[in-house]
Amino acid sequence: MEKDKITVQTTVNKNVERVWECWTDPEHITQWNFAADSWCCPKAENDLKVGGKYRARMEAKDGSFGFDFEAVYDEVVKHKKISYTMTDGRQATTTFETSGTGTLVTTVFDPENQNPLEMQQGGWQAILNNFKAYVER
Repeated sequence: MEKDKITVQTTVNKNVERVWECWTDPEHITQWNFAADSWCCPKAENDLKVGGKYRARMEAKDGSFGFDFEAVYDEVVKHKKISYTMTDGRQATTTFETSGTGTLVTTVFDPENQNPLEMQQGGWQAILNNFKAYVER
C-alpha cells in the first residue's frame, strides 16, 4: 500500500526570483531552515542541478540534539520546481508559483514511518513559515 503524501504551503509576499534565491542559496538557508527558535542550521551546501546534492545540518541551540538532512536532486526548473530524493528513499517536490504580488510555495513529500503524519506536517510547515518570515523581513 502506497503512503499518502503530505502537503505544506505558504504565500511569500516577494517575487519569485527573491523567493528562489532565499530557498536555494546556502547563506540564506542557514537563516531559516529550522522549525523553532531553539534550533539552528549552522551549515548548508547546495549543488542545485540534477544529480547534485543538498546537505543541511540542523541542531538544537543547546547542543542536545542534531542531524544531517541530505538529498539528491531529481529535477530542477529555475523559479518553478525542485524535486529531490532523500537518503532514505523518500521524495519531495517544491513548486514556486506567482500569486498576485507574491509567490505560492508548495512542498509535497513522502512521510517517514516513525512519527505521526500530523507531527511531520507541522514540522515541515513550521520550517516553511520560518522561511516566509525570513524572506519578508
